[in-house]
Amino acid sequence: MSISTNGQAADPITKIGATAGTVWHTLSEQGPMTVSKLVKEVGDPRDVVLQALGWLAREDKLLFEEKGRTRLVGLRE
Repeated sequence: MSISTNGQAADPITKIGATAGTVWHTLSEQGPMTVSKLVKEVGDPRDVVLQALGWLAREDKLLFEEKGRTRLVGLRE
């Protein structure tokens, strides 16, 4: 299978990018939260939200904080 930037193979990348935008807006409006809560708030499949988090983390947009046994994800200021 070859990966193309102009066909169905690129569609998942478009979806991940769009979800990254939704994740960013959600965290901007609601503040830090757990990944589980973020997945519920965003409404996309967990794997796509995790990929979107990876995208934003790679762009150095996220901050991860541990509170006891809970890990929160939020936006860098």
